[in-house]
Order: sequence, then C-alpha cells, then structure tokens
Amino acid sequence: MSSIKQLAGQTFWYGLSSIAARFINYLLTPYLTYSTLISRANYGQMSAIYAAIPLFNIIFTYGMETTYFRFMQKKENPEAVNNTSTISLLISSIVLSILLWMNQSWLAKTATLTEFPLLVQLSIIVIGLDALSTIPFARLRYEGRPRLFAVIKIANILINIFFTVFFLSYCPAKAKSDPHSWAVLIYHSNINPITYVLIANVMASFFTLILLSKWVLPKQWTFNTALWLAMMAYALPMLIAGLGGMVNETFDRLMLGWWLPNTNGYADEQRGIYGACYKLSILITLFIQAFRMGAEPFFFKQAEGENPQRVYARVTKFFVITIAVMFLAVTLFLPIWKYFIDPKYWEGLKVVPILLLANMSLGIYYNLSIWYKLTNKTIAGAWITLIGTAITVLINYIFIPRYSYVASAWATFFCYVSMMVVSFVWGQKSYYVPYAWKKLLAYIGISVLLYFVHNAVTKFYPNTIFSLSFAVVLILAFILFILRIEKKEFAQFPVVGALVKKYF
Repeated sequence: MSSIKQLAGQTFWYGLSSIAARFINYLLTPYLTYSTLISRANYGQMSAIYAAIPLFNIIFTYGMETTYFRFMQKKENPEAVNNTSTISLLISSIVLSILLWMNQSWLAKTATLTEFPLLVQLSIIVIGLDALSTIPFARLRYEGRPRLFAVIKIANILINIFFTVFFLSYCPAKAKSDPHSWAVLIYHSNINPITYVLIANVMASFFTLILLSKWVLPKQWTFNTALWLAMMAYALPMLIAGLGGMVNETFDRLMLGWWLPNTNGYADEQRGIYGACYKLSILITLFIQAFRMGAEPFFFKQAEGENPQRVYARVTKFFVITIAVMFLAVTLFLPIWKYFIDPKYWEGLKVVPILLLANMSLGIYYNLSIWYKLTNKTIAGAWITLIGTAITVLINYIFIPRYSYVASAWATFFCYVSMMVVSFVWGQKSYYVPYAWKKLLAYIGISVLLYFVHNAVTKFYPNTIFSLSFAVVLILAFILFILRIEKKEFAQFPVVGALVKKYF
C-alpha cells in the first residue's frame, strides 16, 4: 500500500503541474475560439501546427526520456547516463534543427501551410528549445522532485498565456486607440494572428530553458560511446513507437488538410472544429498525462521489489475506476463543458464521447505497456503502435472525404482499442500481470451504458436542469456501486476507508 501511496503522491504533484498548466492553457481555448481575430480557419491552421510540433518532438528526443529512466534504474553509473544522454540530445537537437530549417518548405507543405512560412519557422524554434529541456525534466522526475517540476511547468504556461493575451488583446487595443504608439511596431492586422500565438510559445520555451539551465549542460563533458550505443538500441524502438503514437494522436489534423478540399478554407475550418472539440476530452487527457509522469519512473523502481506484478495490477484497477468516473463527468455534463468553446464549433460535439473512450483506451494501454519496457522488448511497443498507426491512416484515408472529422474520431477510437487489446494479449504471454480484466471491462461497460441511458432519457425530456440533476444521480450511483464492490481495496485508505467501513 505504501507504494500505491507513493505513486498517488507523485501523481498528485505531476498532476498538479499537468492539470494546473493544462487547465490554465485550456483557458486559452475559449479565449482563442471566442476571439474576433481568430476564425475557424485560423484555429484549424493552429491545430495543424500543434499536430506537427509533437511529431517532431518525438524525432528530436528519439525515446531518450524513457531510456534515461531505464538506464538510471540499473544504477551502474548514473553520472555517465546523465552526461551521455545530455550530450547526445544537445548535439542532435542542434543538428536536427538546422536540417529542419533547411527543409522548411517541405514542412510547410506537410502541414498544408505553404502560405504561412513564418508559422513554420517559429515552430522549428519551439521544437528545438523543447527538445533541450527533455533530460532536465527527466532528471527532476527521476530524482523525485515533483514540486520543482510543477513550478517550472506552470511557469511555462503562465508565460505563454501572458504573451498570448499581450499580443492578441493588449497590443491590438493599444494600436487602435493610439495609431502612433509603440504597439503598432508589434501588432499588424495583416499578419496571421496564429503567428502571435507561436511567438508567445517561443518565449515560454526559452524562459523554461533558462529555469532549467542548471541541468541543460552536463556536469562533465564525458561521452561514453559504449553506453550510448546500448541506450540507442533500447531507444530506437521507442522512437518508432513514439512516432506511431503521435501519428495516432495528432496526425488526423494534418490528414484532414490532405484529404478534404480547402476551397474557401473548408479543410481548415473542419480541422478547427475538430481541434476545438478535441479539447473537451481534456479532463481524461490531463489525468492520463499526470499519471504517466508519476507512473513511468515508479514502475521501473517497483520492478526491484517483491511481486511487482501485483502492484501493477492494483494500479491499473484504480486507474480504470478513475477514468470511468471522469468519462461520466465529462459526457453527462457536456451541456456545461461545451461553453468552453465558441458556439460556432458546437457542431462537432458529437465526437467528444468517442474521443473520451479512445483516450481511456490509450490510458489503459500506457499501464499495460510496462511489460515490454521491463523485459527490454521495446520492439514490441513499436509493432503495437505501428498496428494502431495502420488503422489510423487506413480509416482516415477511406472515410475522411465522406465523413470529415467524424471519421478521424472513430479512427482514433479503433486505433487505441486495438493497441490496448494487442498489448494485453501479448504482454500476458511474456510478462504475466494478474489484471482483474473482466471486472475492469465491466466498470467501463457500465459507465458507457449509463451515458446511453442519460442520453436516451434527456432526449425524451430535454430540460437542462433535469439533465444535470439526472447526471449527478447517475455518477453518485456509479461511485457508490464501485465503493461497494471494491470496499476491501478502499478500506485501506484513511478517509475513504472510514466512510466505506461506516456505510458498507
């Protein structure tokens, strides 16, 4: 139980940084979608940029983050791991940034942004700066310093938001009220407004690197070639898996630009709608990211203890219960959540439940993936992700021309479900973990059933107050059901345990 509490504590702090940072950043969604300066087409262009950036982040870091945790866990020569991984990323980040800059026209074509070269140039700068912060952040996580990690992450978002609002609200207002002010030197109405969003991102990434400056450079400029080759052998399959994973997660925004006509900005508008509605799955996404931050180093450390498989199974159980509740919290209260985006994007709300289920499957897959990381079979992760990638590309290619972003949502769902199933079946043969999979599937199935019940009843009686009240009843009923079934598990937690013992 102490190990579970340790993970919960680390997940809290990583979650605080992730949730606080993402939530603050999430506030940019209503700000940008409601902005009179940014059209649906502009928002679609921004979605394309922020689909391409994570993909290149994977290339620039080439699986070194997970590799860092794995080799630090061996405890053979921690300083050599620190120095070698840091030097490797420093050199590769500089080289890859130069190569990308020299081929920026290709990048612009890939993102269907050939008319906006400045957006591409700013994106390259963001990618390079973010790559340099990878190992410093990994060191903070491995050394168990989640508070400092949280402070720097939140500072990054605050700086980003400050400059975004400064460029898109303060400067235009100042320039309009006083045509001779300094603001006219910064803001120009004929410039694509997404340019200013990216400039703010560049500034945030730069300041983050300053805050991490103590860890950006190695303590000693010693490079262990043999160690690096061993790390790369472990990392390269992770690179393939990472690329496939990012294709599954963000590439649909690019594919919408490839396979939809952009007459009068139609393709840009469609991916703008999809990108805005995707944000409404933020709660589950936030929790999954926070969990991954704490779980990855935690899982590796647990491998040294007795019966780690039992710990992994229990962690997965609590994880599934949490995301099942969160699924209901988002879908049943969608009449409230939808106001986080401008009404001109609401036509895409139908994809939100699909995307939530997709992200639930992805989160479970992250739990299951520990088997190939511990057994050094990272090539399995690459194959599993490539299976998902093939499904993503195939469904999008066939159905985007007819169903637009709805096809992308279903492609995401089938991709992550297939990855989850394949990883479970394969993993149980190679590294058995006693998951209570039948019970967990039942919990997910019940949460989905409650969503359909709520949907059917509220269509029969479409009243907002009734809908929200009924949602509260269903969620409380589900939580009470879980507490009754899992009373032995929850009895071990002080506060919840006291309630369980009293009422169950």
